[in-house]
Amino acid sequence: MRPILFLLVLLLGAGAVATAQKKSKKDYLVTIETSQGTMRLVLFEDTPRHRENFLKLVKKKFYDGTTFHRVINDFMIQGGDPNSKDSDPNNDGAGNPGYTLPAEILPHHQHVYGALAAARLGDAMNPRKESSGSQFYLVENHEGVPFLNNQYTVYGQVIDGLAVIDKIAEVQKDYRDRPTADVKMTVTARKMKKKKITKTYGYRYQ
Repeated sequence: MRPILFLLVLLLGAGAVATAQKKSKKDYLVTIETSQGTMRLVLFEDTPRHRENFLKLVKKKFYDGTTFHRVINDFMIQGGDPNSKDSDPNNDGAGNPGYTLPAEILPHHQHVYGALAAARLGDAMNPRKESSGSQFYLVENHEGVPFLNNQYTVYGQVIDGLAVIDKIAEVQKDYRDRPTADVKMTVTARKMKKKKITKTYGYRYQ
């Protein structure tokens, strides 16, 4: 019985791999629309918890109406806080959906220009480097920010509209790096063939 069972497991495993390979021919193209322009992103398949969580929130329209509440020129722009929907600017940056995500920090995902990464609490309060359930940032420095590598989960990449990150980073802001005029976002996602994404935006899958 054991050899038969083992063979059955192998066959089931092979079927699962074949199904996964078939599904991998398509990917989600994420679109973030703002008053400063539109950005398009892909989410990495090897950070599945962050990918699926982001897509779940997009489907719920969780991000719609949230703002980029912290923007620092030559560094990054941060958003995704549900608190940024209300009229109190003082609570921006403290909100979340009520949970965190286990870190998915991979050395080959670097903080390059346009990288999408998860915000989190500092190491003193968060030694496991768990990610915020919703807050994220986009790297604006054109040279990247290598000192953040292996410290935060990078789980996506802007593949179109990089200049929009620059525009948002350059808006007028207050002493807390919060834009004086809200930069609200609307986020959507749709499935596309990977070949079409590559042809349209020049992004090449590994």
